[in-house]
Amino acid sequence: MSASSPTPLPQGDTAAAPELEVPTAAPVPKPAGPTSSQSRFQVDLVTEAAGGSPADERSPGSDASPLSPGGVAAPAPDGADPGAAGEEAKGRFRVVNFADPNGAACPQEPLPAEGLQNGDTVMSETSLQSSTGGQHHYHYDTHTNTYYLRTFGHNTIDAVPNIDFYRQTAAPLGEKLVRPTLSELHDELDKEPFEDGFANGDELTAAEDAAAKEAAESKGVVKFGWIKGVLVRCMLNIWGVMLFIRMSWIVGQAGIALSCVIVLMATVVTTITGLSTSAIATNGFVRGGGAYYLISRSLGPEFGGSIGLIFAFANAVAVAMYVVGFAETVVQLLADVDAIMTDDINDIRIIGTITVILLLGISVAGMEWEAKAQIFLLIVLITAIINYFIGSFIPVKAKESVGFFGYDGSIMLENMGPDFREQTFFSVFSIFFPAATGILAGANISGDLADPQLAIPRGTLLAILITGIVYLGVAVSTGSCIVRDATGNVNSTISSQFMMNCTDAACKFGYDFSSCRNNKTSCRYGLHHDFQVMSVVSGFSPIITAGIFSATLSSALASLVSAPKVFQALCKDNIYPGLGMFAKGYGKNNEPLRGYILTFCIALTFILIAELNIIAPIISNFFLASYALINFSVFHASLANSPGWRPSFKYYNMWVSLAGAVLCCVVMFVINWWAALLTNVIVMGLYIYVSYKKPDVNWGSSTQALTYHQALTHTLHLSGVEDHIKNFRPQCLVMTGYPNSRPALLNLVHTFTKNVGLMICGHIRTGSRRPNFKELATEQARYQRWLLKYETKAFYTPVFAEDMRQGTQYLLQAAGLGRLRPNTLVLGFKNDWRDGDMMNVETYIHMIHDAFDFQYGAVILRLKEGLDVSHIQGQDELLSSQEKSSGMKDVVVSIDVSKDSDGDSSKPSSKATSLQNSPAIQKDEDDDGKAPTQPLLKKDKSPTIPLNVSDQRLLEASQMFQRKQGKGTVDVWWLFDDGGLTLLIPYLLTNKKRWKDCKIRVFIGGKINRIDHDRRAMATLLSKFRIDFSDITVLGDVNTKPKKENMLAFEEMVEPYRLKEDDMEQDAAERLKNSEPWRITDNELELYRAKTNRQIRLNELLKEHSSTANLIVMSMPLARKGAVSSALYMAWLEVLSKELPPILLVRGNHQSVLTFYS
Repeated sequence: MSASSPTPLPQGDTAAAPELEVPTAAPVPKPAGPTSSQSRFQVDLVTEAAGGSPADERSPGSDASPLSPGGVAAPAPDGADPGAAGEEAKGRFRVVNFADPNGAACPQEPLPAEGLQNGDTVMSETSLQSSTGGQHHYHYDTHTNTYYLRTFGHNTIDAVPNIDFYRQTAAPLGEKLVRPTLSELHDELDKEPFEDGFANGDELTAAEDAAAKEAAESKGVVKFGWIKGVLVRCMLNIWGVMLFIRMSWIVGQAGIALSCVIVLMATVVTTITGLSTSAIATNGFVRGGGAYYLISRSLGPEFGGSIGLIFAFANAVAVAMYVVGFAETVVQLLADVDAIMTDDINDIRIIGTITVILLLGISVAGMEWEAKAQIFLLIVLITAIINYFIGSFIPVKAKESVGFFGYDGSIMLENMGPDFREQTFFSVFSIFFPAATGILAGANISGDLADPQLAIPRGTLLAILITGIVYLGVAVSTGSCIVRDATGNVNSTISSQFMMNCTDAACKFGYDFSSCRNNKTSCRYGLHHDFQVMSVVSGFSPIITAGIFSATLSSALASLVSAPKVFQALCKDNIYPGLGMFAKGYGKNNEPLRGYILTFCIALTFILIAELNIIAPIISNFFLASYALINFSVFHASLANSPGWRPSFKYYNMWVSLAGAVLCCVVMFVINWWAALLTNVIVMGLYIYVSYKKPDVNWGSSTQALTYHQALTHTLHLSGVEDHIKNFRPQCLVMTGYPNSRPALLNLVHTFTKNVGLMICGHIRTGSRRPNFKELATEQARYQRWLLKYETKAFYTPVFAEDMRQGTQYLLQAAGLGRLRPNTLVLGFKNDWRDGDMMNVETYIHMIHDAFDFQYGAVILRLKEGLDVSHIQGQDELLSSQEKSSGMKDVVVSIDVSKDSDGDSSKPSSKATSLQNSPAIQKDEDDDGKAPTQPLLKKDKSPTIPLNVSDQRLLEASQMFQRKQGKGTVDVWWLFDDGGLTLLIPYLLTNKKRWKDCKIRVFIGGKINRIDHDRRAMATLLSKFRIDFSDITVLGDVNTKPKKENMLAFEEMVEPYRLKEDDMEQDAAERLKNSEPWRITDNELELYRAKTNRQIRLNELLKEHSSTANLIVMSMPLARKGAVSSALYMAWLEVLSKELPPILLVRGNHQSVLTFYS
């Protein structure tokens, strides 16, 4: 085959080029510049170094050619114009480029001609996230500028799996590529492809987007591994000052056995929390923010925002705690050498202030310096611990008087049991537990870790294990070589004759400390009395002092770094709008300098107070609240059973996590009950605030997943329960068209369905030969957001159909789910029925018949001004500025066919109307102070389109159900028993805040000689139904003949629609009736004369009795299907409801909806 012979494309593949050529050894020249179709797809490929396969290997499943040596492709064949192709490709594929950490983005290079098949794509091997973080970007084009061509042996633009398709918009790890859209692959070739957005939940908030871009552009970023980043920090934070100055006292109080129980209890809590933290941290990429990030992305912004704030504050105050602990030790040393500067309190303030300034300097200098300082402090701390254990094996005679005798079984046995003095087990536990906290020190700098998913589980759990073993070792060690009481007096020896009476362990070594039991103030040594006993035991006591300094300073430094990092992440998410200024970062590491200054100020304030006995338990409770929520997050995510919950760390259990959350809450109250209560109040207060503010974020939290899970479970459960009259709710399918097209209809139905029943806004799209289903889905999402924005509790359901009747049948059959299905069809009255095509009337009446066929109730709302405002009100105000793309034109899709009719849509006409010239939708008082829709002419600086008088009245009428109705009446004309729906709707209306001042008046038909009897019977029935009413009127003159002028007016109205079969041949009459089935026959008109007169008479009575009512609710007349023509039925509805206040014609499905049984 010659080089120029075309190869046919496989069926079904939307190829980028109309024809592709089979290559020969020598490349065939192409025309200069690729064609439009040839350059549809051009993307950049990302390769991340250090993890990639060798350069001569190809990507799995691809026919990609290897790169040339040096990693840069050679020039393209003559005539190829990659730059032009790139321009053409814009708008087809969006490619997000990021700067290379080692320099600017690599320039695009042309392709080599040698060794490439025509249409092949030069692909480099790619690897997943590299541990070194190095990235090399290779830009590539193809000979025909298509996407993936020879992967499966034929030409296709279908893409093979690639990590870059799954990145977020500005992920720092590489470039975001966008796979071919379904439209590109599936739509007809002559159809313009659509712009696809991101998959659900993939889009970043503006803050995250900016943060990711900052991260991507930064160069030389310092990232830590699991040892330096997590293990070291956690160990330093957990090994607090308690290890050296409180552990021995705890052993003295609780004994060796219970001390080990206390350590193990605390370790169990922290281990469960560590497992939960590991599970969350390995369920996807972790950004900076530590505990806040983990909780907010799992449980949502409400819990995350509340915990983030108090966790950051707790870390800031913890800096003060640790610094004051350090200052107290320094002041004690100064006192020993008589070097006090002023007095104890002021010396603590002076030393604390100097210390916190130095720590701030280390932190601001950068994470690298801070990490080096932590390593140094850890070395000092480990040296101090080793120094203690070495000293415990070297008994010194001089130390025996202070209670240290070396390891001995009798001492261990004596100290095995508890000896509580003014303490209890739980009070001792509450003193120790803060020493076990600090397990989140590594997670708090998650943004500075090279691989948080690996580092957080490994470092945190190993730190808990190592520190737990050391705490247990110190507890057993001190209890085995030091007695509880010692005088420190070398003369407290015992003579041989009194040896028999001495029972203490010290007696074995010739010391009698029994005097301590009677006079406790005389003893200053031993486990019970000397907090510095580890210094005494150690081989070289100054090293223990250095260890105390190291423990306090390292914990202070870790907290000083954690607080700003967590606070910065919180501020970036804009959950608390006033704190946005602290989101800004500086330098290559995006350091939160403003957060450092704020943390410094908070810490300095509490250092100057220098009285932390009240604050300390609150801080412990703040940390425990964070632990509880992390554990609860894992339980919650597992319970929701979301497919997105799949952590790579498998060693967790949802019930263990729940037990951990409960344990944390119990420990909070054990430590300090009032601090626990205060913590819960603060968390709940912040939770309520964030819930009320409703931050515009979507993180795919487990709260969303569980909501779906519960909704699905309850819907399925509900489907298995039989309906009962007591639980009947009007579930309305409201034919609104676009939800803002008929505000009065939407508002009235929403008033009686809100928090009571289901409301579905049905919209039938007709008149399109080629329905655009993608546009339909987009509009469905857009208008659903609009309903949510205006707090209208309804669902928007559009459908494409050939005509209105077919669309209504679709909705009547398919709308809803299980028991959550509509049972009432609500229509707007077709005011313009006499002006348009009468086949529209035929369709309209058949919609009502169809509703009854499907056992629905039917409701028709009529306002004399009309309902449809779509020809006035533009649709584009539904789009917020964020939702509009930069290139989108202000094209308003509005419905201007059959104004004021129920026709939900016909042929949508595009009107170029600017947003400024459209009446704005404003909010007014609703039941809860909010209004769904209120189209008003906004007083804007821009000019407005002047409205004619009828449109102005229509606009005012469309708002009538948004206002509070005031003292008035709802007149219920319950003429026919339809099961009670005619009575239930007014009852539900008058229960609402906006209608509560309106009284229900009931009108019924009756005989003139039984008026009192009928009134009493109705009053009895209403009282049994427990429905309040103000008056009952029995109409004895319903069957009176109507006024002659009204009858003549009716005759004149129906005259154009009569068949007049008596004036033509039978065949001609039948043909006309078949072609125009809505026509009224003479026989029909005569047969239903009495019913016609009743409608005219009822209109007269309505004008007489209810002309001032706020709303009339009336039984809708029925017409037998097939017997009454559409025009006659429409005329009945017209004459019955004309020239009246708002009237609701109601006909239930004749199944009882009211009951007086309990």
